[in-house]
Amino acid sequence: MNNFIFMAGLILLFAACSKENEKMVNNAQMEGTVAPVKVHVTGFSVSQEDYPITRAAQNVANYQGVESVTLAFYNGSTEVLKTTQLKGDATTYDTFGVFECTLPMGSYTMVVVAYKTMEDSPFELTSATSAAYTGAHVFETFSATQAVNIVNTSAVDISATLNRIVSKLEVHSSDGRTANVTNIRMTFAAGGKGFNPSTGLATANTGFANTVGISAEAGATSNSVSYLFLASDTQNINVTIETLDSDGNTLFSKTVENVPFKRNRVTILTGAMYSNAAVDGSFELETSWLSNYNGNF
Repeated sequence: MNNFIFMAGLILLFAACSKENEKMVNNAQMEGTVAPVKVHVTGFSVSQEDYPITRAAQNVANYQGVESVTLAFYNGSTEVLKTTQLKGDATTYDTFGVFECTLPMGSYTMVVVAYKTMEDSPFELTSATSAAYTGAHVFETFSATQAVNIVNTSAVDISATLNRIVSKLEVHSSDGRTANVTNIRMTFAAGGKGFNPSTGLATANTGFANTVGISAEAGATSNSVSYLFLASDTQNINVTIETLDSDGNTLFSKTVENVPFKRNRVTILTGAMYSNAAVDGSFELETSWLSNYNGNF
């Protein structure tokens, strides 16, 4: 299995963070002498077989699946520092992926998350064990945590690799879209929108519904995408697929049972959703893992 690396030059150095969204909390134990810390995020570890992306290694600034990077340090439950860079907002960085800060002496958990958001799908990192998309959608997400000990004022060099921690569902239609269908709703019976950065696993396993628009022209086949966090590295989840009209009415609904998901893997479901054949169609799922998991319905 070939590994696919996106190089990300994330560096944490000296002190100001004046152009970044930073939150610092100091208590009596943390006040006093500080040390410069340099953090190199060496890349995103991505299995080529799991995601159908075949490009060579690239810098985080050039990877379209990531638009924000958040770096945080926690001392126990106390958030000592948190700063976020937004690729689309040059006022949040001098060089995207380069952070400059200092840390007081102490023991910390470092958390780095690279992700994408939309206006209706904000992302929140609330602790070393809790982060979530709090709106309509989940997007591609990479994460890493690491213990960091600052014992004197000497400069500290840290390297970390971010791993993709989401699972992806693609729903492909085998028939052409009818003009009255405007949205696809994919409802997961398990998994969630939040995750524990220290494990990459979902913090809730209650499922959620994801509704997306359809860009395919009438008569053309469609491809709809959802991301989710799993409660374990592999998980079988019932998925309900619905087509909706502009008023939100359900025109077609089908539940696929025990769909296999795996972190950093694409699961593909293909079947008729728009034609009369879709009403009586059945779901057929292959039973072995391939480069991607492919199922028919």
